Amino acid sequence: MAHPPSPDVQKRLPPLPALIFASRWLQLPLYLGLILAQAVYVFHFWVELVHLIEAAFGNQAALQKLVSSIGYKSDVAPSGLNETIIMLVVLALIDVVMISNLLIMVIVGGYETFVSRLGLEGHPDQPEWLDHVNASVLKVKLATAIIGISSIHLLKTFINAGNYDEKVLIWQTVIHVAFLFSAMAIAMADRLMSHSHGPAKH
Repeated sequence: MAHPPSPDVQKRLPPLPALIFASRWLQLPLYLGLILAQAVYVFHFWVELVHLIEAAFGNQAALQKLVSSIGYKSDVAPSGLNETIIMLVVLALIDVVMISNLLIMVIVGGYETFVSRLGLEGHPDQPEWLDHVNASVLKVKLATAIIGISSIHLLKTFINAGNYDEKVLIWQTVIHVAFLFSAMAIAMADRLMSHSHGPAKH
């Protein structure tokens, strides 16, 4: 009696399909590049945090670097940290963290979905969302993350509204609303597709 082939035995593909399927590894340098970008964001985060701590202890050079980096302007040059500057710097740090989270989702989820399995089953640190990730779920999560990043940028703009033209404020709000509707459309389309592909009920 013939035994069915073991699932652990890889199916041998003809040369052309094998080449096409192996082309997915061309994405590997892209994900490695995103890891380097992540490292740059980590470095930038710590530079801004060190400047904030130094400015809190009265370092004027660090204060000027913070004021320049956040685009803060005032009729009177600040001689020390104020609530607005601290809030803008903290929001900038949160922005870096959220973009870093977005990078992790793209790197881990994209590699798992489009390149190769990571083999994290049973690992105590396996992300919960990675357990059921696919291209559709990844798109919805990325859209949600982009909305969060856009919200932080919009809040920074409103706090520092005096330094922006009215058209800039209006357009940033319009773009943020467009992101919201886009994410809702992606989520709705994903839900409709999941229902259409679900098991038929009798």
